[in-house]
Amino acid sequence: MREIVIIGGGYAGFYTAWGLEKKLRSGEARVTVIDPRPYMTYQPFLPEVTAGSVEARHAAVSLRRHLRTTRLIAGTVVEVRHADRRLTVRPVNGADHELRYDLLVVTAGAVTRTFPIPGLSGQAIGLKHVEEAVAIRDRLMTAFDQAASLPPGPERRKLLTVTFVGGGFSGVEGFGELLSLATAMLKSYPELSADDLSFHLVEARGRILPEVGDAPGAWVVRSLERRGAHVHLNTQLLSAVDGHVVLSSGEEFDSELIVWTAGNASNPVVHNHTDLPVDERGLLVVRPDLRVGTESEPVPDAWAAGDDAAVPDLAVHTPGARTVPNAQHAVRQGRLLAKNIAASLHGGKVRDYRHGSLGVVATLGLGRGIFQYKRLVVKGFPAWLMHRGYHVLAVPSWERKVRVLTVWLTAALFGRDLVSLASVQHPRDAFVTGGNPRPSVLDDASAGA
Repeated sequence: MREIVIIGGGYAGFYTAWGLEKKLRSGEARVTVIDPRPYMTYQPFLPEVTAGSVEARHAAVSLRRHLRTTRLIAGTVVEVRHADRRLTVRPVNGADHELRYDLLVVTAGAVTRTFPIPGLSGQAIGLKHVEEAVAIRDRLMTAFDQAASLPPGPERRKLLTVTFVGGGFSGVEGFGELLSLATAMLKSYPELSADDLSFHLVEARGRILPEVGDAPGAWVVRSLERRGAHVHLNTQLLSAVDGHVVLSSGEEFDSELIVWTAGNASNPVVHNHTDLPVDERGLLVVRPDLRVGTESEPVPDAWAAGDDAAVPDLAVHTPGARTVPNAQHAVRQGRLLAKNIAASLHGGKVRDYRHGSLGVVATLGLGRGIFQYKRLVVKGFPAWLMHRGYHVLAVPSWERKVRVLTVWLTAALFGRDLVSLASVQHPRDAFVTGGNPRPSVLDDASAGA
C-alpha cells in the first residue's frame, strides 16, 4: 500500500484525513496523522471556553473517534527529508525514529509568535489551545476568590487586573468574553465592585480587528470602553516582569493575568527543518491546487494547506494575494485536499482552491457581537446569535453540535457555572496535605500551569 503521512491534526489535517477515509478504496493506501495531541481544537470556541459558555472538551474533537481507519502517532515531526521520502518523528514518549512515506501532506499549523520581552515567557499565557483557555478561566476565578478576602488596595487591584496583548480576532474575542464573565461574577462577590476590575487590551497598530472595516473596528473599541475596558492602540508591551506591565505609552500597572494573542508564526519544522520550498515568511510555497511548489517547478508527492501554506487567493483580484490563515479557509482547503489527492491517485482531475469570504463574525461577550460581509454590518445581539449559529453548524460531527447546544440551553435557563477547578493543575496537593491545601496552592494555580 501507499503510505500517506499527514503532519498535523488541526483543521486542515483532520479534514484531509477524514475525507481520504471516505474517498480511498480499501487497501489502496494507509493514512497516518502525526500530532502530539489526540484531538483537533475547534479554536473559534476557545474564547467561549474562557468564559465557561462552552465546555472545554466540547471544543476538542477526538481524532480516534472520528478517524476510524487512520493510523495516529502521538508525536512531533522534527525533520522532513522529502528528497528521500523520509521524516523523523519525536514521539511523546520514547526515542526519535524515522518514518518512510510515499506521499506527504503538511498541515502542521501555526504557532504563537512571541518576542523577547522581559518577563513575557514567565508571566503570559497564550490562547491557542484548550488547556490555555481553561487555565485563563480558572486563574480569573481564583483571583476573584483571593481578592474577595483582601481589603481594597494594590494587592486586590493586581488580582483583578487582566491584560490582553494583541487586537486580532482571538485577542478581542477572548478579551470580550472574559470581561463579560468578570462582570457577571461581581453579582456573586458582594465584597467587590466594578471599580475593582481593570481590563486592558494592548494593540501595536492603530486599530483592532483588521479583518473588519475601520468604522466597525472603531465601534468595537467604543463598545469595550463603555463596558469599562481600557483599549491601548499604537501601544506595545515593553516589560511584564513579575506581572508589572510597562507599556510604550508610558503607562505602568500590575496585572495578575496576562494573555498573549499577538499573532502567529509558521511552525518551526516547516521553515527550519525541511527541504521543501518556503517563502520569505517561512510558509510553504503552494500552487492553487494545493501541491507544494510553483506552476513551473512542482514538488512531486507533496501537498500542503492551512496556516503554514502560502495558498494563492484566486477569489480576489490582487496580484500575489494569499489566503488568510483562518478556520474558514483551513476547513475548505482540507476538504479539497482530500479530493485532489484521491483524484491524483485515481488518474482524475485536480481542482484549484477558490473560496470567496463568507464574511467575518466575532463574539464580544454574552449577547454581544459584530458581523461584516462586504458593506453589510450587523452589531450587538443579532451578530452574537449569528456567531453562535455559524459555529455550531461548523463544528465537526453532530455529536459535538448537540453537546454544545445543550450547554448553551442549560446556561440560558440556569445562568453561568461559576466554579473554578484551578486545583486540577496540582492534583496531588490534597493527597499530600491530607485534604487541607496549603495557602500556596491557590497562589501556584493563579501564577501559571
